[in-house]
Amino acid sequence: MIKAPEHVLKVKAYVPGKPIEELERELGIKDPVKLASNENPLGPSPLAMEAVLAEAKKCVLNRYPDGSGFYLKKKLANILGTTPESLILGNGSNELIDMAARTFLTPGDEAVMAEPSFVVYSMAATLQGAAAVQVPLDESFRHDLPAMACAVTPKTRMLFIANPNNPTGTINYAREYDRLFSVLPEDVLVVIDEAYVEYVTSSEYPDSMKYLFEGKNVLLLRTFSKMYGLAGLRIGYGISRPEILAQMERVRAPFNANSIAQAAALHALDDKDHVRRSREVNGQGKEFLYKELSSLGYKYTPTEANFIYMHVKDPLCLFDAMLREGVIIRPAGRDAIRVTIGLPEENKRFVAALKNCGRKE
Repeated sequence: MIKAPEHVLKVKAYVPGKPIEELERELGIKDPVKLASNENPLGPSPLAMEAVLAEAKKCVLNRYPDGSGFYLKKKLANILGTTPESLILGNGSNELIDMAARTFLTPGDEAVMAEPSFVVYSMAATLQGAAAVQVPLDESFRHDLPAMACAVTPKTRMLFIANPNNPTGTINYAREYDRLFSVLPEDVLVVIDEAYVEYVTSSEYPDSMKYLFEGKNVLLLRTFSKMYGLAGLRIGYGISRPEILAQMERVRAPFNANSIAQAAALHALDDKDHVRRSREVNGQGKEFLYKELSSLGYKYTPTEANFIYMHVKDPLCLFDAMLREGVIIRPAGRDAIRVTIGLPEENKRFVAALKNCGRKE
């Protein structure tokens, strides 16, 4: 039998959830509520949807997409105050994480990251034969950046920061970034994943572009999957120094950002009203859930994202019980679940199901 290398076999395959239609059939539930993947409950911008339909009507789906992402990069560069050469597109930000690992990691190298955090970081490092050095979060469930800096060795090539962190929704502050960059070796690439940046309200959140303009070795990752509601189209982008991205371009698959995704992203950037409404719905849902969870006696971590990290005794048991109530959540380790903040009626359905399950910590 053909056998993959040991560093590949170390990786646990990502197991996606079943389609909602299949859960309806298996469990006999109607209209289940999916609060497991941190999607925008409002869906995509109407401007993005118009762009999707217009692109499809052009009848050019037999043609390859713009492999350079010319127009989307140009618009993003204008918004960010940088140049198109400082941008790279990906099939979601997941692909960019993988591209960075394939570009800069080799067997025997190390990549430092928090635990728990986005699972793709450790997967990407391990698949390159590198060691995923995982540093526990601090007592506030935030990245312990001083401890992460101490974990850096001569073998370290990359350091991952999810800000806000997934699954906890916590953030690190500008002053912490400043201290981190003051002690990191110059040959370590800092990957700052800002998938949920548009939801952040804290005034202490760092302006990560500052470190790019200062010439630091950073790769900033952002996505259209969350706030912009384009998760199904898989489109994200990275921002870095041109000389760093020029190396990543060597491993980028040709035409990795499809035509419809590029068109939708381009027009989604114009819809400021959709972003405003999405923030409002998230903020109102967050306050509602805070109040309800507190009244039910559940502990949770305050969030700067569009999901809440809840502390429970038996996440898998609660997941199964909630599933049978028609509410899909996400187990997040041995003692927590992650629940997406949904529309008002979805949040109420979640709370009602939680009451029925009756599993308090």
